[in-house]
Amino acid sequence: MQMKPSSLMSCSSFLHGAPVLLLFSLLLLCRSWRVAAQAQQVPQTDPVEAAALNAILSKLGLSAPESWNISGNPCSDDTPRDDNPAFYPAIKKINMLDAVGPIPEELRNLTHLKELDFRKNYFTGPLPAFIGELTALEFMTVGTNALSGPIPKELGNLKNLISLALGSNNFNGTLPDELGNLTKLQRMYIDSNDFSGPLPSTLSQLKNLSVLWASDNNFSGQIPDYLGSLTNLTQVRLQGNSFQGPIPRSISSLVKLTSLRIGDIVNGSSTLAFIGNMTSLRDLVLRNCKISDTIASVDFSQFGFLNLMDLSFNNITGQIPQSILNLPLLIYLFLGNNSLSGSLPAAKTPLLTNLDFSYNHLSGSFPSWATQKNLQLNLVANDFVMDSSNDSILPWGLNCLQRNTPCFLGSPQSAPFAVDSGGSGTMSGSDNHKYQADNSSLGSASYYVAGAPTWGVSEVGRFMDSPNGSYIIYSSHQFQNTLDSALFQTARMSPSSLRYYGIGLENGNYTVTLQFAEVDFPDIQSWRSRGRRIFDIYVQGERKEQNFDIRKAAGGKSFTVVKKQYVVPVTKNFLEIHLFWAGKGTCCIPTQGYYGPAISALSATPSTQLNLNSSFYIALELAHGNLWGKVLQLYFAASGHSSAENKSSSRTGVIVGVVVGISVFALVALAVIYVWSQKNRRLLLEPEELYSLVGRPYIFSYSELRSATENFCSSNLLGEGGYGSVYKIPKPSFSGKESLNLDWPARFEICLGLARGIAYLHEESSIRILHRDIKASNVLLDADLNPKISDFGLAKLCDDKKSHVSTKVAGTFGYLAPEYAMRGHMTEKVDVYAFGVVALEIVAGESNYQNSLEEDTTYIFERVWELYENNRLLDFVDSKLTEFNGDEVLRVIRVALHCTQSSPHRRPSMSRVVSMLAGDADMTEELIKPSYITEWQVKFGSFASTQVRSSGVQASPGPLGDVSAATPSRSYNSAPDCAGMPATCMDNHTPENKE
Repeated sequence: MQMKPSSLMSCSSFLHGAPVLLLFSLLLLCRSWRVAAQAQQVPQTDPVEAAALNAILSKLGLSAPESWNISGNPCSDDTPRDDNPAFYPAIKKINMLDAVGPIPEELRNLTHLKELDFRKNYFTGPLPAFIGELTALEFMTVGTNALSGPIPKELGNLKNLISLALGSNNFNGTLPDELGNLTKLQRMYIDSNDFSGPLPSTLSQLKNLSVLWASDNNFSGQIPDYLGSLTNLTQVRLQGNSFQGPIPRSISSLVKLTSLRIGDIVNGSSTLAFIGNMTSLRDLVLRNCKISDTIASVDFSQFGFLNLMDLSFNNITGQIPQSILNLPLLIYLFLGNNSLSGSLPAAKTPLLTNLDFSYNHLSGSFPSWATQKNLQLNLVANDFVMDSSNDSILPWGLNCLQRNTPCFLGSPQSAPFAVDSGGSGTMSGSDNHKYQADNSSLGSASYYVAGAPTWGVSEVGRFMDSPNGSYIIYSSHQFQNTLDSALFQTARMSPSSLRYYGIGLENGNYTVTLQFAEVDFPDIQSWRSRGRRIFDIYVQGERKEQNFDIRKAAGGKSFTVVKKQYVVPVTKNFLEIHLFWAGKGTCCIPTQGYYGPAISALSATPSTQLNLNSSFYIALELAHGNLWGKVLQLYFAASGHSSAENKSSSRTGVIVGVVVGISVFALVALAVIYVWSQKNRRLLLEPEELYSLVGRPYIFSYSELRSATENFCSSNLLGEGGYGSVYKIPKPSFSGKESLNLDWPARFEICLGLARGIAYLHEESSIRILHRDIKASNVLLDADLNPKISDFGLAKLCDDKKSHVSTKVAGTFGYLAPEYAMRGHMTEKVDVYAFGVVALEIVAGESNYQNSLEEDTTYIFERVWELYENNRLLDFVDSKLTEFNGDEVLRVIRVALHCTQSSPHRRPSMSRVVSMLAGDADMTEELIKPSYITEWQVKFGSFASTQVRSSGVQASPGPLGDVSAATPSRSYNSAPDCAGMPATCMDNHTPENKE
């Protein structure tokens, strides 16, 4: 019996579209070899492989379609396998989409796999070492997932591998030397990870390699010379790393290259000589490579296949050769941000329609081709002189954007301005700015100047690998952390360099506010959420942010507004804001060519900072003028009233007395003025320094407060603390006497959101903050159940130069870390401990506080450790939860146990807590049961908790409903052996009641 072609077709096609789970598909290809003598035997899939496949689906929470007989013959074939004729088909290819969880161990049983395609899923945890057992693999891709950790050396066992794709994950560490064993490898994609160190020397053995993508990592050292020996290479991408120059000349032997992209070299200059023989190139990108050379040093007339050339952000000198503009297939030419001089070439090909020559020293007249329709020509920041003969050739306003001759130089016409990037009309913001629309149709090499002119914008770059890259992003979503959601429904994006300008401004200090929000990376466990947008921010030529990540700055959330404020000087009536892509971030999530800086709105406002030096000198002048005026007045008055006979003696005495007296007075006045000015200067500079770090606070008006609280209605009162009354956030109420029945997904998101918030305070805020009073009643929930950390009355700023701070203990009993309660040692691990307690409360659905003093009362820590030791952690879950994700529950509990370890050194940082909760990091560290739990069981037998001292709200139950309750406030100096302790322990130490 011969196999019919339709057999394989039906297997692969119906499975690929099978409704196994939303957005999930599984493709199996089953092939084998026929033995003619067994033509009548009914084929059966290897039961080991069938069972493994069933287990894989089960672990991922998926189910096969009813028509798929997974237990016996999921993919039939009519010929036996050559190595075991008792069973016929073997699974050779597996493909999944949008699966979530760690890679199942049962995958190791599919030993005949030749193609493993796990791209675009949400697999978490490490890449398992058992992958090295699948030695038949020829094609392996796990790209665009959430996998983490180092690459296992066992990958070197896959000696039949032809293609290896690991891109867009969280892998880290150095590449293992064993990858050099993959001598059949032709394609290696390791971009958009966190790999570090040098490229291993063993990669020199990959003589068949044709594609190497290694951009967006942290590779360091020099680009290895051995790349020149891999002469089959056709594509090389090495952007966004920390490689040092010079670029090795040995790569000049890579004459088969069709695509070369190198960028962002840290130091060490290079020449262009190494590209002289690469005449097969179609795209050449040597951007930000510290190249110092003349562009004429290469004979570009030989590069007849070139479609794109980007040599921007280097130190290339000389004139632009006519030969480049004559290349027959060249469409995109980026030579901006160099030191080119001379005039523009006289001719160009009709196909070359995108030319960036901005930020050079070009001058002279414009050639006739500058009037071509659909031409994108950026000549911003050059030395062209505009007059009536050439002002109409290019888009209006270029004269305002030339070097050293901006419009209104010395005669300013405007002060503040605000821009809605991508907006369609003028919009009034809650900050009283009128945001002007920036809806100009900019592209790969273009600029626009607003009509007044008060501001302008310059866009440069092409979205690589994208046929129709969009420079404006649109979203109809509602945004958090803003009163102006409509302002963020558009944003301008750039694949390389985006600049905004303030034109004709009054000189002085300005507060520049930049507003961002990420829109296309949804907050769900999906490959679509794996995108990362990273860029640098410069204001007035000074880098303010490096590797700025909008979503990270927003606590890991999209559709959440982030504001950055900087105080900068304007000295030539001109302001420049520059957003620069330095090769970092993903390139192709959710679509190809989606990367680079993006901004939603910006504004620049004159700062109200007093020029103290000017005021001081004015005061001196006034003081001197009054002094000598008084001297002269007294002198002439004394002279006019003196009699002739005593004129000589009296006049001298009066003059001496007046001069001495006034001089003493003047000196005292000057001293007072000096002291006052210095004090006032400090008072003015201190908040400005703080504002430059964290942004200016929004001050609510009385009317806004009255409206938000419904005229301070008592029904909206949550409670009262040391800092006044606290009223609830939007609808509904999550505090006071109300209680919430939260399902598990809501609890998990609250836990994860709280972890992100604390991580921001510890590690991402420009000033590090310790909260010191993390507890459930200080976690407020908004209308969407998003957690908000409240009550910073006990917060402390961190000093990075000190390992810890010794301070008087303050906080809440039951949430205090041992080292803090016993010794007053305060580090960020104090908040980590408290978070662990809150996480346990969220899972258990009960407070760490117990009103009961019965002997059989069980303390929450005692119970969770007893269940942990008996491998029954799921019994710890709130009995009101009828449905929950067991893996997530176990993850939260284990994270909480790590956070509440006795030694602060054994507790993870909050950023690692976030990674562990999200499943992006493993929990490999050993858990050690805190000794104080055993001591409690021996000493006390009943457990409850009491609050030490808190500035927070005193209300019960807390904002998480039954999860927590606030308790009376107290203060004490120290309480040995009572960290994270029950009230009975604290009562033995008789704390002083401060209420």
